[in-house]
Amino acid sequence: MALTKIVVVGSCMTDLNCYAKRLPKCGETLTGDSFTIGFGGKGANQCVAAARIGGQDVETTLVARVGDDSFGANYLANLEKNGIDTRYVKSTPRHHTGVAQISVSETGENTIIIVPGANTVLSPEDVRAAQDRVVEADVALFQFETPIPTTLEALRLRRAAGKGISIVNAAPVITGFDADVYKLCDIFCVNETEAELLTGVSLSETPEGEALIQAAGKAANVLLDKGCHLVILTLGKHGSVILDPKVSNKPLHIPARSTKAVDTTGAGDAFLGALAFFLGARKDLDLQEQVRRAMCYATLSVEKLGTQDSFPYRESLPAELL
Repeated sequence: MALTKIVVVGSCMTDLNCYAKRLPKCGETLTGDSFTIGFGGKGANQCVAAARIGGQDVETTLVARVGDDSFGANYLANLEKNGIDTRYVKSTPRHHTGVAQISVSETGENTIIIVPGANTVLSPEDVRAAQDRVVEADVALFQFETPIPTTLEALRLRRAAGKGISIVNAAPVITGFDADVYKLCDIFCVNETEAELLTGVSLSETPEGEALIQAAGKAANVLLDKGCHLVILTLGKHGSVILDPKVSNKPLHIPARSTKAVDTTGAGDAFLGALAFFLGARKDLDLQEQVRRAMCYATLSVEKLGTQDSFPYRESLPAELL
């Protein structure tokens, strides 16, 4: 089997994880149960997830920036430990490595504050320096924790080359970004909160069940009107909705496997990294099945504490998932 090439242009964050019985209210100080320092950032998370599920069948490359500090040195070592090509991960003088302060309740809910640091200076020049890897990849992943012009540079290079699949994960959500992002990616992926902010369609207040699926479909149609070619809207425990106008004008709902969540941090990144693997390595599967399997991988991740620490390795996965 030929190696599946996956490139991620994105962020690295050091996670400062605080665990408590519940999340604090505004102005409240809680005593937590435990604290850990881990590796996160949506770009690196997705890259690590792809590397772990793909094992020896994938070649993963990260284009990113870390700070010239101990967090940055530790992060590079972590990426290499996960088998990721780090030649395009640059240490950045006078900038700290991005950090994320994460609070997690015993029900698995979380709140996150990020301070991007070196991620803010990932540039179009960095993309051009990695152009061969960016253009040749079977699947490329992008998020919104790094500058939009940098993402656009990579998307334009890939569109000009006419190769592979480009996925934009509009997280953390921002508004007013260049609409070319919608048009240049092949798949636009958001969760319900992000979709609501980008489309104005209410999802958070929508009852569960068919009403939520219909609202998700409406939001996906708004995103198509903005220029998207294919939309995947993730709904956590309620699964995902796919809207691919080349297949159908109706949204397709894919339910998620029920489980007891321990920590949902990074679940969306686990999904996207796994999806990149299935899109590149399992082209014999239709998109519905690729998404279903990626959701199964993400579900396994919420059953453990941590972000990247919760992403399963290939050898631990059931054969039917791969």
